[in-house]
Amino acid sequence: MSDDWRQRVDAVWASADDTNEDATLASIDALVAERDPNDPEALFEAASARDFAGRETDAEPFYRAALAHGLAEPYRGQAIVQLASTLRNLDRPAEALSLLRDFLAAEPEHPLADAARAFAALALFDDGMRADALREALGALAPHLPQYARAVTAYADALDDD
Repeated sequence: MSDDWRQRVDAVWASADDTNEDATLASIDALVAERDPNDPEALFEAASARDFAGRETDAEPFYRAALAHGLAEPYRGQAIVQLASTLRNLDRPAEALSLLRDFLAAEPEHPLADAARAFAALALFDDGMRADALREALGALAPHLPQYARAVTAYADALDDD
């Protein structure tokens, strides 16, 4: 993947919050069209743009294709977390949670592990497992607390839905 292509993609994303969602999608799609149809990084960008535009149903197959075609880091972890979020938004929280659990089991120290845990907490909440959701969120937070990490962990472990 050329540095020029990546720089142009990054420029689109840098201005995305100030641009119409459809315009961002069109800009990304134009850049994706420059790449091979099976280019995993281009497929990931196509998925991300659809997610950004609120088109989760359209994003899912692009995420899956990007991963199937060997998407490398740093985008692979992002694709997994974003696909899980997409599945959750498509009312499939158990599938999202399974994807995130597999990711965390394989790479517990991944730079996006805490983000994966946050989305796992949201999936648990959506699946009606409120105590598990809070436990997941507090478990991700506790290691970052300068004080009270042990207490927060113990309280989280004691949570139940009753």
